[in-house]
Amino acid sequence: MGRTNPTYRDALRAIEERWADFRRALRRRDQPRFDQLFEYAREHADASGLLNHQNPVLPALFSIDLEQEARLDTHEERLDDLEKALEARHGRQPLDQDEPPEEAHR
Repeated sequence: MGRTNPTYRDALRAIEERWADFRRALRRRDQPRFDQLFEYAREHADASGLLNHQNPVLPALFSIDLEQEARLDTHEERLDDLEKALEARHGRQPLDQDEPPEEAHR
């Protein structure tokens, strides 16, 4: 006996197809970004499918948000590493996060 409900991946494909005109109307530089958002949603399709939400857009948006948070974490870690390397190279003390930059090295 077959499934009566489409899989989450099927629903996600249908959403992407409904947004195809929007994608085509985007500037070329934004089209890969648009595609990446759906890739983020596909990364969490197993978890989204288990949720079996009535509106498949909501788990897709949450999946996109999770991936964006992961990217932010990675960038923050890289920035911290670069700041530490720069401080070590120049022999400066780390900046106090509560202190404005212009007052940090007086």
